[in-house]
Amino acid sequence: MKTVTHTALVVGANGVIGTNLIEYLATLGSWNIIGLSRKGGRDSARVRHIAVDLLDAARCREQLAALTDVTHIFYAAYQDRPTWAELVPPNLAMLVNVVDAIEPVATNLQHISLMQGYKVYGAHLGPFKTPAKESDAGHMPPEFNVDQQQFLEQRQVGKPWTWSAIRPSVVGGTALGNPMNLALAIAVYASVSRALNLPLRFPGKPGAYNTLMEMTDAGLLAKATVWAATTPACANQAFNITNGDLFRWNDLWPKLAAYFGLEAAPPLTMPLQTVMADKAPLWQTLQEKNGLVKHDYTQLSAWPFADFVFSWDYDFFADGSKARRFGFHEYVDTEQMFYQLFDTLRRERVIP
Repeated sequence: MKTVTHTALVVGANGVIGTNLIEYLATLGSWNIIGLSRKGGRDSARVRHIAVDLLDAARCREQLAALTDVTHIFYAAYQDRPTWAELVPPNLAMLVNVVDAIEPVATNLQHISLMQGYKVYGAHLGPFKTPAKESDAGHMPPEFNVDQQQFLEQRQVGKPWTWSAIRPSVVGGTALGNPMNLALAIAVYASVSRALNLPLRFPGKPGAYNTLMEMTDAGLLAKATVWAATTPACANQAFNITNGDLFRWNDLWPKLAAYFGLEAAPPLTMPLQTVMADKAPLWQTLQEKNGLVKHDYTQLSAWPFADFVFSWDYDFFADGSKARRFGFHEYVDTEQMFYQLFDTLRRERVIP
């Protein structure tokens, strides 16, 4: 049995990223793991969960005051808001509150890992420079990812701990109840299409069917996050983390359709958050007919995010070579990633 040498505080423990990060850390044997989230979670031998409202600074300090043994903070929390400007205050405040609570009490704090994304490059605003590089120029605010990194950069000056910023593309994982789970949205959409004897149509903008895309497997992302947090050369650096391949929906979509036993018909632009809004009764029927776990339909529907991704009628990818130059060489085939995620969803009786 490995000797425990680190204590990880995983902030945002129930999301796609946090869930996979905790699972990976648990396999390493040298970590004690504490998960923070609004709802808490189920404790195990190496993992304990704390339910905390990260927007309440006083409660944060009170509930986290005993976490004196934390060596690494892995920050992957996120709160959604309607506009880019409204995203900034809560998402910056949560990070500040965690650091304000932990830094004074955790005397052996070594590293703070910040989970970001391609919003740093303006990918959410429209066509951006591709492949995006960590050294690319910034863009006009508001953008909470940038504010969070600037906070860590300023806070770290003169401190013994370091930081890293991890920038995945769209993350592939299976955690439920997450507003940004593309694989689950595709799986539910395909399952409903099959139940209605319909082909699987790409529902996004026509141009999005033909652009270059990439994704980041949640398991690969977990490995990269821990690598960056524990490799001295990575201190105070940002890294794009991707599967390592590119795809176009026009090639991948028919293959995903075939997985579900469906034909792929020509694309038809239709917002999933509109056309899937009334499908809860049908999904309940599918759950009963197929012996599925009776998750609430709203826990399975990341329709706004899927619509967002399927609206990208411009290339969406970054340069991942910096991580390779620094020593991270993991690779995941994106097509196989989707099949494995769908297999997991079926095995866990989430989809038929």
